[in-house]
Amino acid sequence: MRAARLIKMVLLLQSRPSMTAAELARELEVSERTVTRDAQALSEAGVPVYADRGRAGGYRLIGGYRTRLTGLARGEAEALFLSGVPGALRDMGLADAASAARLKVSAALLPSLRDASRTAAQRFHLDAPGWFTEPETPELLPAVADAVWDDRRITARYRRGEREVERELEPYGLVLKAGVWYLCARVARAAGEGAFRVYRIDRFRSVAAGEERFARDEGFDLPGFWAERAEQFALSILRAEVVLRLSPEGVRHLPYAVDPPAARRALDAAGPPGPDGWLTVTLPVESAEVAHSQLRALGPEAEVLAPEELRTRFAADARRLAALYER
Repeated sequence: MRAARLIKMVLLLQSRPSMTAAELARELEVSERTVTRDAQALSEAGVPVYADRGRAGGYRLIGGYRTRLTGLARGEAEALFLSGVPGALRDMGLADAASAARLKVSAALLPSLRDASRTAAQRFHLDAPGWFTEPETPELLPAVADAVWDDRRITARYRRGEREVERELEPYGLVLKAGVWYLCARVARAAGEGAFRVYRIDRFRSVAAGEERFARDEGFDLPGFWAERAEQFALSILRAEVVLRLSPEGVRHLPYAVDPPAARRALDAAGPPGPDGWLTVTLPVESAEVAHSQLRALGPEAEVLAPEELRTRFAADARRLAALYER
């Protein structure tokens, strides 16, 4: 543990002109007294750490000292490619690995480029969760992430409906969607495309990783698989239909009011607009109740033709709205 800290201290000093004891203590998560002892240990080991005394003092390396301890470990290199998603790294337990990787890269850069990580972080930030939700990190996520990185089979017990089910899985990849973590996995010893399934991590009750590694299907494309399954899921819950007339403005706004796959399916299947420019479409929806909530966003740019009960509800809404504005 101390050896890793000493290496990190050298790399920090190599990447910056100088650092105060307080700055080093904050970066290394130790006391300033420990920083003083570590600097002394490095000096005794032949690393030219020099302490500038006084108010503006600090620690620095002298004589253009450069360490060769900048090679990335495999875990650090993998974490580096995820470093633009700090929250996700933290959830998966990879924050320390990413920090070490960034530090090693910074130490290897020319002095004029060493502020690249800071300047980039001040200009770009990815905030994955949706608005008005408080994301919770699943307790078992780090264990699942370890198995994904290591290609190790897991035995997972998870909640499905009102009961718990146990499966042996080959964990292929993790997806963070709107603050929710999903595992894309193949059921062990199953074959074919249907063997790949998606599981919500927060529904796992227990995860045990075995010693056995699985051979990955090199043809598996995680982004492509997720995009396909996500669209399938979105369409699978659309079990009802609504017939609409849409103005040209309503056509433009339909994908923002309802599920985009549903809007795309409805518009692709529609015929040409009528003489008045309005387009008649058949829209897949989850239910009449959900459709009522979604289609109100289109206001007078959409007319519900069927089902009759939904048309009746919109007619009642229109009368109430007109009465409000006539007062």
